[in-house]
Amino acid sequence: MYDYLKGHLVSKQINSYRGSHIVLDVNNIGYLIHTGKRTIEKIAEDEIKVYVSLSHKEDSMSLTGFLTKEERDIFNILQSVSGIGVKLALLILDEFSIAELIDIMIREDFKELSRAKGVGAKVAQKIILELKDKLINWSNVTPVDVADIETTKEVEQEAIIEVQSVLISLGYSANEAKGAIKEVLNYKKDCSKTEDILKYSLEFLSRMA
Repeated sequence: MYDYLKGHLVSKQINSYRGSHIVLDVNNIGYLIHTGKRTIEKIAEDEIKVYVSLSHKEDSMSLTGFLTKEERDIFNILQSVSGIGVKLALLILDEFSIAELIDIMIREDFKELSRAKGVGAKVAQKIILELKDKLINWSNVTPVDVADIETTKEVEQEAIIEVQSVLISLGYSANEAKGAIKEVLNYKKDCSKTEDILKYSLEFLSRMA
């Protein structure tokens, strides 16, 4: 129903009976948008664009928002796991950045994931089991043509393909993923690890949005 809302920040609350949230004025309508502490701490301007997710229960509807499309999309993916609702998904994203979370999935490090509040070892294992293939779907990804991307011996083609698979799973096209990876590898010569390439690629794509 909604992709994003752009308007004037009226207020932001980290600790309240409604949970962490902001109120955004869009054309004289005030939207209460639930979000995480990490997002609230990043807000530095009065005019902001918030990517939102609509939650619909039997007796209520609510909006949850983030400053980037990637965070919103990861939030929605987390909730595809049975038993993971809005509150727990927000707690996970408060604890880990996108790059950190995807790196955990790649390494299947359930102990690290269980650091998030409310996530025990069994829940962490369930999240990784159900989400790893969604984030890194090798069978549906066309490998990046790296012929015109300057790489070093330290950067393996496997790492490039792995990053592209994650970006495509988040909704980016193959061309957008390639462009971001190319930008990172051409201008950050010391960037060789999968998680670093992914982190900077997401930052580049966020600036282009």
